[in-house]
Amino acid sequence: MDIFEYMQSENLKKESPLAARLRPETLEDIEGQEHILGEGKMLSRAIKADKLSSVIFYGPPGTGKTTIAHVIANTTKAVFKEINATSSGKKDMEEVVKSAKDDAGMYGRKTILFIDEIHRFNKAQQDYLLPFVENGTVILIGATTENPYFEVNSALLSRSLIFELKPLNEDNIKNIILKAISDPEKGLGAYGAKIDQDALLFLSRIAGGDARAALNAIELAVLTTEKSGDGVIHITLSVAEECIQKKAARYDKGGDNHYDTISAFIKSMRGSDPDAAVYYLARMLYAGEDIKFIARRIMICAAEDVGMADPMALVVAVNAALAVERVGLPESRIILSEAAVYVATAPKSNASYLAIGEAQRVVENGSTAQIPRHLQNVHADSHGEEREQGYLYAHDFPHHYVKQQYLPYELDGTEFYRPSGEGYEVKIREHMKKLKGLE
Repeated sequence: MDIFEYMQSENLKKESPLAARLRPETLEDIEGQEHILGEGKMLSRAIKADKLSSVIFYGPPGTGKTTIAHVIANTTKAVFKEINATSSGKKDMEEVVKSAKDDAGMYGRKTILFIDEIHRFNKAQQDYLLPFVENGTVILIGATTENPYFEVNSALLSRSLIFELKPLNEDNIKNIILKAISDPEKGLGAYGAKIDQDALLFLSRIAGGDARAALNAIELAVLTTEKSGDGVIHITLSVAEECIQKKAARYDKGGDNHYDTISAFIKSMRGSDPDAAVYYLARMLYAGEDIKFIARRIMICAAEDVGMADPMALVVAVNAALAVERVGLPESRIILSEAAVYVATAPKSNASYLAIGEAQRVVENGSTAQIPRHLQNVHADSHGEEREQGYLYAHDFPHHYVKQQYLPYELDGTEFYRPSGEGYEVKIREHMKKLKGLE
């Protein structure tokens, strides 16, 4: 780096946003995330010992994903390379891999590759990294606001440790704001600003666990507020409110937060609370969530949580999904509301959901039980003649029922589906009991 590059770098540091200037440089400076960075925690030990393996950090914006990566850069003896998936591609990764091979061959140095917004890479781009992560050419650090289990290739996930970052709590945000106001070098200490307690509480709450949002707000407040007669910039509650203007919904359509809202939506329908269901539906619609995504979740809830207690719930949900595609917004909000209310108020049973779950566990545990001969497909033997298998055709018997072995003999007597005592399943249970009485 020559003198001109150095001066440019120093000027950028001074002119960069407050959130960038205050980014912690050591683990001890990081606020929050004690569940992964606390004393004795695996990630903390690995960073301090410079023995990091490939990792993926995910969580809402402003929780410290990039910060932790930069702390690692300051700590490690390895070569640290950084790219952003929104503006980089395969060519950039190829250059990093080539450089990593050279550094390993000539100097015996490892290379850490930090990819911000890794979910923006498509499958082919993510696949390109696999062999180099596998053989240790690069140590991958990925950061994403998306849930990696949905957006990152499973093969890449299996080669990485996954760490979820949580939204910062109010005390964390308060500490960050106070440091920003008092730090004379990187922060706003030179401005002589003070913040009222109610303003501090307001900003720490409204930030919603996002340190960057809090710092952007306090920076705007300090830079746009005149000094009072005592020569101090007073950040009052009204000043803080003006810098925010509107409380942003704690919902990030492009990040992992939308899974929190959809989770609350589903749990409200499952819990038979139509008021909560339409509230979370309104939040998703306000945030611009994909109506087809919402409709899919209603269908899943209808099958999983209502089930056979009211078979019409799935019919309603499926037709609602078809209707919203044909109608679109804003009218589709009415259709989604009707479907959500129907599912929320319907009797509940997860018996069919439990049934398939138990059956799958039996199969996954290695059950290769033989299908009873009389249920097997009728086919010709070696002599070209159809063999008699002894199958009893149910419609040839009274009530269209005849007892015979359907499960493999090894599973005889196993019950997967157990009708509940709710809704239509009461009739199902009575019907099945009646059939058993005919045996």
